Amino acid sequence: MIAVVQRVSSANVRVKENIVGEIDEGLVILLGIEKGDDEKDSRSLAQKISRLRMFNDVNDKMNLSIQDVNGAALVVSQFTLCADTKKGRRPSFINAESPDSSNYLYELFKTSLIENGIQVQSGEFGSMMDVQLINNGPVTFIMDSNT
Repeated sequence: MIAVVQRVSSANVRVKENIVGEIDEGLVILLGIEKGDDEKDSRSLAQKISRLRMFNDVNDKMNLSIQDVNGAALVVSQFTLCADTKKGRRPSFINAESPDSSNYLYELFKTSLIENGIQVQSGEFGSMMDVQLINNGPVTFIMDSNT
């Protein structure tokens, strides 16, 4: 499972013209689910992100987690994170998990964040979405449940 995690001042996601998820301070989490990912990957990555110290303390050091700052998460499914771009010019998505399994693990990931005390908003799985955000810092991490 791959996640691009961005610290934001605010963010929203639209499907067509409708905002379906919106947060103020917190994290935008773009989540790609690969073949072989399972419930353990989903839960452990959610827990790790919940506790990762990405927010500044009073001394401007990244010592606080999203839990510490009472931030929210905007979670957006993004199978393109699983692309193989090693050959040719067209990405291959052979490493992406099937839609049914991906949706299940995506929902479990969101539930696991909630269980870790995080307020969660999200996009619509499988929809074409527009994500708008103000990346604060900028602070962005790429995380993998396998590392």
